Amino acid sequence: MSRAIIAIFGFLVLGGCAAENTVTEQPAMYVNMADAGARLDPQAAASMISQYRQNNGLGAVAVDPDLMRLAETQSQAMAAKNKLDHDVKAPLAKRLNEGGYPATIAVENVSAGYHTLAEAFSGWRDSPPHRENMLKNGVTKMGIAASYAPNTKYKVFWTLILASTDAR
Repeated sequence: MSRAIIAIFGFLVLGGCAAENTVTEQPAMYVNMADAGARLDPQAAASMISQYRQNNGLGAVAVDPDLMRLAETQSQAMAAKNKLDHDVKAPLAKRLNEGGYPATIAVENVSAGYHTLAEAFSGWRDSPPHRENMLKNGVTKMGIAASYAPNTKYKVFWTLILASTDAR
């Protein structure tokens, strides 16, 4: 009888060890972009922003590779200059034009210092001009980027571009 109890106890201990080793993946919206090598999930961002837009009676947005590239360029430029500024390289309209992007509507949110997508989204949602951009009627596409710059004041620089190429 005591062997059976010891065996059962042993299995329970081993089972507890196995349970402790399970790895749960962190939701994309909580990935710390201030960690070297962290990757932003643009589909998670599109889903989050689309749900917010749909909750406010607007259409969803889809990730656009050209807007992704333009957002990345803007975030990297801000990080390189350690400066939060829409016009760090040029105004949005000029950057879109120079990038060959035929936008009929375009708005941009930039921010810095937020370490996660959830924080950046919340900051934009709670700021009237940024919220207005996220709820811009007619936009259908988006690009988003977060650039990590460890030796800067803000550490992470964010850019969100929402646009449409549809004729008005």
